[in-house]
Amino acid sequence: MRRRIFDQEHEDFRRTAREFFRRERARNAEQWSSEGRMDHAFFERAGDLGLLGLRAPEEFGGSDTGTYTYNVVLSEAAAAENVSLVGLRVHAEVVMPYLLKYGTPEQKKRWLPGMVAGTKVGAIAMSEADTGSDLAGISARATRTPDGYVLNGAKTFITNGSNADLVVVVARTDTAGERRSGLSLLVVESGMEGFTRGKPVPKLGLKYSDTAELSFDDVRVPAENLLGEEGRAFEYLTSNLPQERMSIAVGAVAMTRAALSRTIDYARERQLFGTSLASLQNTRFVLAEVAAELEVAEQVVDNAVVELDEGVLTPEDAAKVKLFTTEVQARAVDKCLQVHGGYGYMSEYDISSMYADARVTRIYGGTSEVMKVIISRSLGLGASR
Repeated sequence: MRRRIFDQEHEDFRRTAREFFRRERARNAEQWSSEGRMDHAFFERAGDLGLLGLRAPEEFGGSDTGTYTYNVVLSEAAAAENVSLVGLRVHAEVVMPYLLKYGTPEQKKRWLPGMVAGTKVGAIAMSEADTGSDLAGISARATRTPDGYVLNGAKTFITNGSNADLVVVVARTDTAGERRSGLSLLVVESGMEGFTRGKPVPKLGLKYSDTAELSFDDVRVPAENLLGEEGRAFEYLTSNLPQERMSIAVGAVAMTRAALSRTIDYARERQLFGTSLASLQNTRFVLAEVAAELEVAEQVVDNAVVELDEGVLTPEDAAKVKLFTTEVQARAVDKCLQVHGGYGYMSEYDISSMYADARVTRIYGGTSEVMKVIISRSLGLGASR
């Protein structure tokens, strides 16, 4: 099916981005894997090429494209080279939008140029050891002082955690009221006393993605580092969910396309029973199933991207898109690995890392089960009292 959201400028950008990721992977994959993260300099090189500020205003060094479609192209270019963009997407598509939407003019001037240039890496700290999808259960606490806040607590599973120069921390500033109304966003900067971070934690997949635990021990956060208004963090976090979940959905579909492409190439080259693997009916049928689901998923994502640009994509519809595309990815990558047979389990083949990377997309950004809760509520199917 024809895709209608791209023009020639998108395709020119795709070639530039894909060459960048091909070069970066060839030069740095071994180091990234051994260190468990893309190095800080990667963000600076991406910033030099203009990949981090696609929707940021020109006054801060961004491109101000005004559309999410270039972010889609970026994800697809990276996936084609089997480069995971989790860290980059969190930096540019999660953290930066909060600063753009809720930051004061002074905060934007202070932080955004560095984020666009890649000299300041951003992270957002929500998850805690006992709090995953239940944001209202956050226990990290920020106590008000005459000149700001004293922050205490710990965060886990934080993308860009060890690289981050700026961490948007979700903390409880009011313990007396309703759980959702007492949360605020505080920007913790590298070097603040009492702020420590662990080394990147080993993971099943996403070997290049920097995931670390963060600790805050009496960290003094100045009042000018409060992002938005005190007590409104839950509202802010909810308002950005459509884009955050679209980012995951776009990545899932892009990686599915890359997995199918590699598997088709492998099936054509692999000889079995005196013929090519691609000539066997089972192989053709399996890959036909993957192609059909993939194209439907692409059309769903493309339509959702248009609605995101128009500002009408609802959290419920974004949940549907994330649920559908990540489940498609899981089925597709599993089938593609099966077509590879024993070789698919070997790390020398990209399909093995694609398989491991795919597993987390049904967990982060809200699990598939949470997506189903959101969708069912939109159908008026809340639990009976």
